[in-house]
Amino acid sequence: METSQKSGTASKTLRNRSVFTAFFAALIAVTCFISIPVGILGVPIVLQNMFVILAGALLGSVQGAAAVGLFIVAGALGLPVFAGGRGGFAVLAGPTGGYLAGYFIGSLTTGLILGRPKVAEKKASLWQYLKIMGAALAGFAIIDVLGAFHLMRLNSLTPLAAVMMGIVPFAPGDLIKAALLIPLTAQLRPIAARYIGDDIQER
Repeated sequence: METSQKSGTASKTLRNRSVFTAFFAALIAVTCFISIPVGILGVPIVLQNMFVILAGALLGSVQGAAAVGLFIVAGALGLPVFAGGRGGFAVLAGPTGGYLAGYFIGSLTTGLILGRPKVAEKKASLWQYLKIMGAALAGFAIIDVLGAFHLMRLNSLTPLAAVMMGIVPFAPGDLIKAALLIPLTAQLRPIAARYIGDDIQER
């Protein structure tokens, strides 16, 4: 009976993880229309990167990266899920391609730092807040660095020019998004743990 119960719990947890992964892929896609053109090499200010980092922070490395991967594949296949409602493989090769690659690695890194949420995280400590902050900043930094590197190659820019055009304009907004993500993640991780955590059977 106990073995059957554990098997049922594991099956339910896997199903929940699949649902959460698909939900975050859709959430990232829906925010594609929230973008502000800034006229810098065709790269807009977006809200998508915030939800990309949130996916890794709440789902962990595997599910977070999988959600972003689903989003990128959908866009590459032509669905209008990239910034500004665009889609197609050409977008991946264009100015925002490096940032999109950074989405996947940034979410993966954030998830690796924080791990999959645990039920025991009900009371967030100062250390937990600092860890979330570090994970979020690392995720945003990876997105911007990979984006700037792609812009440098695409437009034959110097490293300094790539930083000034591909990182500096977006840094203030990313810092604000990271600040918003810290309390949001601290509040939502214990809730997510009830459905997708490794220690779900201990409830």
